[in-house]
Formats: sequence, structure tokens, C-alpha cells
Amino acid sequence: QVQLVESGGGLVQPGGSLRLSCAASGTTLDHYAIGWFRQAPGKEREEVSCLRVADDYKYYARSARGRFLISRDNTKNAVVLLINNLKPEDTGIYYCAPVYSVVGGCFAYDSWGQGTQVTVSS
Repeated sequence: QVQLVESGGGLVQPGGSLRLSCAASGTTLDHYAIGWFRQAPGKEREEVSCLRVADDYKYYARSARGRFLISRDNTKNAVVLLINNLKPEDTGIYYCAPVYSVVGGCFAYDSWGQGTQVTVSS
């Protein structure tokens, strides 16, 4: 099983950008699909975006379309989530996880890491 570690979160003003990284160890990501999820305070965890590495197939949740960009960083064996024009409602803990399907959504195995905190505030 691939081991994933999230990083890149922080405190950002509205309108700013963040680049979150999901770094893999133990294996390459060539045969994996990786999803990004987030959990806002007091809310359930929700899907954001996911990437099937083998063919670069990408899925974005409706809330993520237009401002979020998921991609693979080959140099670091990672999947990156770029978030532009950050809004206060983007605040939450962002998790990455292996997913077993990216068609119509990001369907994850129930295995989660520590996540990385994103706080959008002026």
C-alpha cells in the first residue's frame, strides 16, 4: 500500500493561492489514483478532486471547478493540488488518499493521514 503525506497548507488571505502536495513513498504513483478531500470545521469530509495517474484522468467536484488544479509532480513522486483565489469557505483540513475509482467522483479507501490545515482569513 502506498504511503502518502500531505503538506503545503497554511494561513492565506482571501484571493491568495496555495500549492498542496501529496507525496508518496514505498512505490511510484504510476498505477494509482489519488484523491484530495477536505473537511471544514463542523462538517463532514468531502471530495475535492482526484487524478488517475496512468492516463491523467481528472475529476473535480463541483465546488472545485475553476479554481482548483490537480496534477502530478513527477520529480517528487507526488500529486499536487493548486488552489487559486482562495475563499474563507476553503478553510479546512485537506487530506489525500488512494482512491479506487475516479469516475463520477473520488471513491477512497477508508484510510486517512494527518492532513494539512488550510486557513483562509484576512
